[in-house]
Amino acid sequence: MEERMVGVIAIIVKERDEAAPEVNEVLTHFGAIVIGRMGLPYHDRGLNIITLIVDATTDQIGALTGKLGQIAGVTVKSTLAKL
Repeated sequence: MEERMVGVIAIIVKERDEAAPEVNEVLTHFGAIVIGRMGLPYHDRGLNIITLIVDATTDQIGALTGKLGQIAGVTVKSTLAKL
């Protein structure tokens, strides 16, 4: 069994109207590994920032960040901590 990690994923969405439906579809698909989610609009810069707290295997986290990173106008970074 692969080791589970707790991590934080930062998602920056540049084109909200175009990217938001795809981002939400991916997040819904991976909802079982998400412990918490916070989203903030940054109107001055025309950005939307989402932070996720996840508890999952590195493969699951990689799949989530990989799918998000393929969406146009979306930037994703993650950091993980071993338990």
